[in-house]
Amino acid sequence: MARSTVRPDHENDDVAARLLLSAAKLSYDPATEVDWDTPLDKDFHGQSPEWNSLYGTAYWNEMSEEQRKELTRQESASVASTGIWFEMILQQLMLRDIYRMDHTDPRFQWALTEIADECRHSIMFARGSQKLGAPSYKPRRPVLELGRFMKTVGFGEAAYAGILVAEEVLDVMQRDWMRDERVVPFVRTINNIHVVEESRHMKFARDETRRHLARASRPRRHFQALVVAIAAYYIITSLVSPEVYVRAGLDPERARREAAANEHYKALLRASCAGLMEFLADVGMLTRPALFFYQRAHLV
Repeated sequence: MARSTVRPDHENDDVAARLLLSAAKLSYDPATEVDWDTPLDKDFHGQSPEWNSLYGTAYWNEMSEEQRKELTRQESASVASTGIWFEMILQQLMLRDIYRMDHTDPRFQWALTEIADECRHSIMFARGSQKLGAPSYKPRRPVLELGRFMKTVGFGEAAYAGILVAEEVLDVMQRDWMRDERVVPFVRTINNIHVVEESRHMKFARDETRRHLARASRPRRHFQALVVAIAAYYIITSLVSPEVYVRAGLDPERARREAAANEHYKALLRASCAGLMEFLADVGMLTRPALFFYQRAHLV
């Protein structure tokens, strides 16, 4: 596959410097921007219904409106919990990547700024889930252990391509949620904050992925492509915890079967990742083994 031209380091420094200026001008403090005090209004959804894993299924059509709203609130919290889990992995990868970097380098300073953003986002998602009346959803134990493995073997471009994989899907779905007046207002605010600040993170991640791959050998590129693809598979398949169906009063076995066969949901995932797949192909990370996992996750 074609490899794109990689920017010189000084151009990456310029990008980081511009992102630092942008962050100084437009950043949010979720502690004050989000309405944490108003009680949860259960007349609202927690996500756009069209993004629900059961939307369009026979089970969805049988559910009461109250059940649908509860399920969207639980799924919104499950997505947030998965985001917290993977952002913790990515923060560790980034810290390891910049450990020896010159502290005056704008890329070093931006990386720390991004990590600070992610810490605030994780607290924001945690408080948001709590307000939605949801538990702390976590991936299955084997997936949590695979996360430890990624932290061990992933480096360089794996951190930044991983950011893109985690954030591209969230970006598209949250843009829909933040504009949807059916979604409870405080969740719309959370989504707006995340979309604005993550747009800078994704810009940096694309530049750093290209920079790290500039000198990468073919075996390294193929290995890292596989690491990122496997991570993508487990991120996507962990977005909706099976426990959300129990919390919404549904039959979890039937719900899981219908969700697994839901072509509407799969189509949304593929559409949300079209730009990401184009980028990964451009930088040579959409290898055949990697493509296998993206197809299994319904991202291609």
